[in-house]
Formats: sequence, C-alpha cells, structure tokens
Amino acid sequence: MDNTPCFPQWLYRLAPMDRRTAKLLTHLRQCTLSQVESRFGARFAEPVLRPPPPDDPHRERPYSTRRTFWCFLWQMLNQNTSCREVVRQLQAVFALHGVHKLDSANSGYCQARARLPVRLLEQGLRDTAVAAEAATPERRLLQGRPLKASDGSTVVLADTPQNQEKYPQQKAQKRGCGFPIMRLSVLFSLQSGAVLQVATGNYRQHELQLFHTLHDQLEPGDILLYDRAGGHYVLAAQLLQKNVDLISPVLHRLSDWRRGKRLGKRDRLVVWKKGPNKPAYLTEEEWAALPAEITARVLKIKIHCPGCRTQELTLVTTLLDPKLYPAEEIAAAYLRRWRLELCLDDLQTTLGMETLRCLSPAMVKKELLGFMIAHNLLRWVMAQAAREHSVDIYRISFTGSMDAFRHFATAMAQAKTAKTRKHIRAELLRTLADDLVPERPGRREPRAVKRRRKPYHLLNKPRHQYRENGQRSHCLSGSYN
Repeated sequence: MDNTPCFPQWLYRLAPMDRRTAKLLTHLRQCTLSQVESRFGARFAEPVLRPPPPDDPHRERPYSTRRTFWCFLWQMLNQNTSCREVVRQLQAVFALHGVHKLDSANSGYCQARARLPVRLLEQGLRDTAVAAEAATPERRLLQGRPLKASDGSTVVLADTPQNQEKYPQQKAQKRGCGFPIMRLSVLFSLQSGAVLQVATGNYRQHELQLFHTLHDQLEPGDILLYDRAGGHYVLAAQLLQKNVDLISPVLHRLSDWRRGKRLGKRDRLVVWKKGPNKPAYLTEEEWAALPAEITARVLKIKIHCPGCRTQELTLVTTLLDPKLYPAEEIAAAYLRRWRLELCLDDLQTTLGMETLRCLSPAMVKKELLGFMIAHNLLRWVMAQAAREHSVDIYRISFTGSMDAFRHFATAMAQAKTAKTRKHIRAELLRTLADDLVPERPGRREPRAVKRRRKPYHLLNKPRHQYRENGQRSHCLSGSYN
C-alpha cells in the first residue's frame, strides 16, 4: 500500500495533469530528513526502501514504508530523539518544497513505525553488516580468516505492564520502583566493528543461553573470540562441529601445565573431556551429539604496557597448529577484542541505546534493530574513510563520525548538482581521516564518575505513595506512607 491513487483533496494540487504534476510528485518523493537515503539507499537490497521512478503516476503517502524507515533511521542517528521532533523536521522539509501540509501530531508517525515489518529491519541489519565488511581494509591475521566476537550487555526499558511481563525487573526491586531489563548477546565483526546479529532475552537468562541461538550466524572457517565465560568444553565442542575455532581466556588454576604435549614455552596441547552435567540450554540430542573429548591448546602470554605492571593472560583455543597460528598472533587477535567493548559503548552511550523508550516488546525489538542499523551505517562510512585515506579504522572516532555525518548529510541534501554532492562526500571522508583519536595502547579507564549526583532519595516505593513532608529539606528527606 505504499503507492495509492491520489486522494480527492489532492486533486486541486494535481490538476490539470500537466508537467506541474510530475514535478510536484518528484518533490514530494524527495521529502525525507536530510535525504539520508541518498547516501545509504544503495546499501539495502529491499526495493521498498528505494524511491519510486519519476514516471510513476501514483503519489507517495506522507508516512509510507520508505519514508518511515528513513525517518526512523534519522531518529536513531540523532540519539533517539523524540517522535515529535521527527514530525517537526518532516513538516519543515515539506514546507520547503511546498507540496503538502503535514499534521502536527506525531500519532501518524508512531502508527507508521508500528507498521514497519520486523523482517525489513532484520534484512537491513544484514545488508549494512555486509556493506561495512566489504568496505573495511583487509587485515592479515591468523591466515586472513574472518574474526568475530561476541559480548553481552543489558538495556533498560520503559516501565510498562507489557515490558514487565516479558522482561521483568530484578527480584530485589519492589514493584513500581524498578525498570524492565533486557539482556543482549551481540555478535560483532572484529574487522569492521559492525553488528552481525543480536539475540535478546530477559535479565534472568544467561549470556551463553542467548548466544546459543546465534550459532547459525557463524560460518565454517570463522574464528570466534569470547570472554572468560566461553572458555569451557561445551562451547569449544559446539563450534568445532561447525568448523569454527574459538579463542577465549581460561582460569589459570584450571590449566595443568604438567600434562599434554608441549608445543613451546607456555604453549601446550591438552585434552578436554565431556563432563557429566548437561547445560540447561542444550537439548538431550545436542548434548548427546558432542564428542567425549576434544583437543585444545592452552597458552600463557605476557602483556607489556608502558607504565603498567606486566600482566599474564591464559588463553585456550582450538587453533592447534603453532606454525600456522603463532601464539603472538592469537594474543594480538584477542587483545583487539577490547575494541568490541567500545562498540557496545558507542551503541549505548553515544547513540543512546542504554535506555529504550518504546512501550511494548514488539516496538522495543524494532527500536533495538534501528540502533544496530544506524551503528552499522556509521561503521560503513568510517570504513570508507579508512580505505580511501589509508588510516587505521580503529583510530577513527565514532562520536566524531556521527557528528560529522549529520552535518555533512544536511549539506549534501541542499546540494544542487551531483558534482557538488561528490565533493561534499570526499570532504566528509577526509575530515574523518584527519580527526583520529590518539594512539593509546593498553589504555584502561576506571568505571567511576567525578560529578556527584544530587542527594535525592532513591524511589523505593511506587511514585504515587511518595509524599513530600512539607519541610524545607523535603528534597533530601522525603517521607513515605
């Protein structure tokens, strides 16, 4: 229903059917926020996201699937701004072209967002991940095999009965005082930093239980980097069944350096045997299909950082050949995994995904996918800048890329000719390549804040039960009934 015949109230604008009609329809189809699709539209395989041909006689509704998708993406690129601001921006663009007077209420846009198919957003996530991977300069590490990493996190949702039912809050919190919490397991590409896939669950589900649903996204020949939670027999055996290798830390006390085959200094082959207890997230058939034992490689590396005490890290991997996969390259690949922690920080802090605003689980999923698509598109722009100007993609600032793209996209939308738009694009990539973060190997930042919060009491009862006591110090000592 994207293209429908003209409504009667449009007849006075479109009659008589002459050249003015075609020009009017062309202007209307161009009315999107900063025309983001002119920069990103070719990255998507779905035809519905591309503007209709100029000779199409049908009009496009103000909140068609195409326009709603790009407005939704613009909203995510602007740190999840309000729906009202999206409508105001769209009103301004429509007024600029003088083609239609848009209703000032945001109900139409919210309903259009609810009609966006989840399938469309999931396909958009895959398309943008492929685009970012293709644009990223190749890295010669571990025989050039694809490196993927997974990490988990949580996001806070709006406190509604629907969200509470599917994503309940922590048990220690009283009802009406906490927020629903969604747990995420995100699969990244280590080369580009793009999100490949995401699995969601409630706060009480383990991260490995969610990652178990992402195994189909791994392809034969991949190398997965996981944190300490993945350094065990079950995950390694499951990945070997898919011809995927694992690199993960393991507790030093669990490694017996007196057994196994010695490959080098602090480098050994060991045998991991299948335990007696089945994990809860595996079925009986999956557990029975795992082999009785597997061979793994355990190595200990030293991390030297200027100004810091030398640290030791014990890794386990299924890359058994020390000549094809030297210990130094395995260590270098795992240490780069820290960049994926920063990718999650870019999503949650920079883009604003830490708190999702939608009121229902269905819309929460769409909002989450919208953030992931916006993140991948920015990674694609960063990859282009790294390739064209021969700089390290890891040193390009994500925050700077987001700010620069928003301003350059506005200028690109106002450009009159294709030559001008091409010049603006080249200037954008040059700006990103010049604005590099300093080289800071081994840099660690404590999770602490300097600014103190105001000394208000925590809301440990439902808000309607909270009552000010009428004293001058009520801000500091509220009373409860």
